[in-house]
Amino acid sequence: MLREEKVIIIGAGPCGLSAAVELKDKGIDPLIIEKGNVANSIYNYPTHQTFFSSAEKLEVGNYPFISERQKPVRNEALTYYRMVADRSDVRINTYETVKSIEQNENNYSIFTENNIGDKISYLADDIIIATGYYDHPNKLGVEGEDLPHVFHYFEEAHPYFNQNVVVIGGKNSAVDAALELEKAGANVTVLYRGSDYSSSVKPWILPVFESLVNHEKIEMVFDAEIKKITTEQVIFEQNGETRQVSSDFIFAMVGYHPDQTFLEAVGIEIDFETGRPYFDHQTMETNVTNIYIAGVIAAGYNNNEIFIENGRHHGLKIANHIQSKRKHGEKL
Repeated sequence: MLREEKVIIIGAGPCGLSAAVELKDKGIDPLIIEKGNVANSIYNYPTHQTFFSSAEKLEVGNYPFISERQKPVRNEALTYYRMVADRSDVRINTYETVKSIEQNENNYSIFTENNIGDKISYLADDIIIATGYYDHPNKLGVEGEDLPHVFHYFEEAHPYFNQNVVVIGGKNSAVDAALELEKAGANVTVLYRGSDYSSSVKPWILPVFESLVNHEKIEMVFDAEIKKITTEQVIFEQNGETRQVSSDFIFAMVGYHPDQTFLEAVGIEIDFETGRPYFDHQTMETNVTNIYIAGVIAAGYNNNEIFIENGRHHGLKIANHIQSKRKHGEKL
């Protein structure tokens, strides 16, 4: 089945939704293709997640985000982005994964597969890639990392009451997980390769975490280089000495990265050192004509540079450029 579209957006997160809303405001009706559901990355956040940004900085389009808190929590954000999708009447094909993109003479072919195995093909003049990075955790690259008690995502702490839990990492996601685990009665050890607390940890969280470490509620180990994971232990090296810590469960919270393989397969150039895809900062168009990026994937390896609050503005830049091309009758 071949379906023709003017614009296809890959990803129904806040930045993909923002691009869709801005395009609709200009009379262009895009189709969003999303491998999960609306705001799927936020759905995969820890259940206790509180945003760094205030509610108004998470808004897309002209839809107000009302929260009773100074900084909204995960469930409020999910409710808000569902509301945006509903009221803006954007078209979203959920549970459908883009497998590949091919460039034709005047447009692009997009090949997808839905959750029941149906294969679907599209033609589109313009493509916006807003896939985020949260679906691709960084790996430790050590033996035992794929054991069933090792996780790269943290949802909630309750299942780990009275368990020996090792958290690997020392930035926000690791510190957040350690705090929740300690609160739920887990025996928590944090292994971090840095020699001191990370400067990126949220300033209102770090004092609480330090206090728990100082009162021996959480064991904090700096300069820890992970060497191996077994069914019962994490083996690491610290200052030239091999050590180990008992573990019933392990959370390797060492960050996430964009799907550069997908970007490169499309033909988008990637800077080797920064991981940044090539794009025009005024239009968000990549080196591949009529293919745009939106959101955190524009930041490459530095995912602390682009958040929802600044990535949401990419949609307007893209919509303006696509509208301008339509007015001037430009083609590939």
